[in-house]
Amino acid sequence: MKRLATIVSVLIYLAAVGLAGAASALDHGQGEMAGRVTETSVILQSRLTKGVKLVDGDLPGSPGVARFELATDPQFKRSRKTRWLKASPDYDYITKVKVADLKPATRYYYRLLYGPARSDITTGRTCSFRTLGGRNAIEQTKFVVVTGMNYYFFHEGPYDPNGAYKGDDKHLGYPALEAIRKLEPDFFVGTGDNVYFDHPEQNRNSSRWTGLAWSGRAETETEMRRKYHEQFIQRRYVDLFADVATYWEVDDHDYRFNDCDNTGDKTPTPEMGARNFREQLPVVDPQDPAALTYATFRVSRDLQIWLVEGRLYRRANRMPDGPEKTIWGETQKRWLKETLLASDATFKILISPTPLVGPDDKSKKDNHCNIGGFRHEGREFFDWLGRNGFLDKNFYILCGDRHWQYHARGGSGFEEFSCGALVDANSRFGVKAGTPNSTDPEGAIKQLYCKLKGDGEPSGGFMMVTVTPMGSAAQTTFTFYDEQGRQVYSHTK
Repeated sequence: MKRLATIVSVLIYLAAVGLAGAASALDHGQGEMAGRVTETSVILQSRLTKGVKLVDGDLPGSPGVARFELATDPQFKRSRKTRWLKASPDYDYITKVKVADLKPATRYYYRLLYGPARSDITTGRTCSFRTLGGRNAIEQTKFVVVTGMNYYFFHEGPYDPNGAYKGDDKHLGYPALEAIRKLEPDFFVGTGDNVYFDHPEQNRNSSRWTGLAWSGRAETETEMRRKYHEQFIQRRYVDLFADVATYWEVDDHDYRFNDCDNTGDKTPTPEMGARNFREQLPVVDPQDPAALTYATFRVSRDLQIWLVEGRLYRRANRMPDGPEKTIWGETQKRWLKETLLASDATFKILISPTPLVGPDDKSKKDNHCNIGGFRHEGREFFDWLGRNGFLDKNFYILCGDRHWQYHARGGSGFEEFSCGALVDANSRFGVKAGTPNSTDPEGAIKQLYCKLKGDGEPSGGFMMVTVTPMGSAAQTTFTFYDEQGRQVYSHTK
């Protein structure tokens, strides 16, 4: 019996050593992402890691080399390969490259070739993305818009563990991601709050810290990077992004902290936030330090989208509102107006990290609809849109930031759709137009859809936009889904 016990102990030890070795083996635990896809280019990204599991709440990176292989067939019979990339700690072991000279309206298959050296290479899973068709493409397009991907609230609960997600599938990550994958969108837009640097509020070194698996408030570069590691290792992200292209914006929580601007010396600093955004997500060519984070994309004959930058150029939130106070900055604002005027797309959709119509809470000073915030710039923009006939040009606004889904028509006549927070644990009831605690006490805003207090429980979810050609015209349907993928509202233009 003693001999048997010894053998069992040895076997258990060997198994543990084997598992530990597998957990620390060179891998790419966050999967791959295809970002900023155009008619002829894409930014491909991965990260070399030690295994595929979190260790004390983080996924360690690993040195090595990698490159991407692309083809128009899943067997890679006629493929091309990118240059070799080095995974180094200076860039968080991320391998990222912009690939040009692609064909429009074409599905590309790609995979990561990686290893400790060029002579010892492993082939990753086959992923895919589809290039945009551009102005000559007459085809249906489906895309989703999300915000509020609060890892801590989902896993641990906002401020009470009873508020955390309770499903048996919790270890896979947010159920809304699986619902999105099943809908098979052409691309995914993260409007910001892609991670939360300031949640939970205390730092891991704080005497109040009780969490064991969660990263605390991020104040250093290492802690900021950790937020992305724990987020994108979740299986449902890996599976979704394997076949769906991504576009990203940054907002307050993943730039610095709640309702932040560029003032003060609190960490993360503006420089840290800007660098981290460009590093952790496929938004700019890493070889082009001057590349802008705002852009417009001609998706098809019937659709053009605009992604704007809402943190980098803003003036101080506490600055008195007026002509000099801006979120966008003069250069970006001039670009936005010029490209809108130049567009002949049937539908023109502005995707903003923050709302322009609302209503929002009266107490806030962070966005274009806030009283004492940046309302002057917002109203000036709506006046400009009106003077240039955009009420008759199918111009609509999609926004993130707000933790409730809504469809609203402002006093200017322009309409805004808020996608709501991706997870229920990060959602809340909306603000009712015409009430004293809102940014619209006069009731000028018509709320076509909004979940208000008394309408059951607050819920999160996402928005899908479907643009469908109809002869020489087109129609667009804006649909809200809840966390489990159930449709809760739909509106067609």
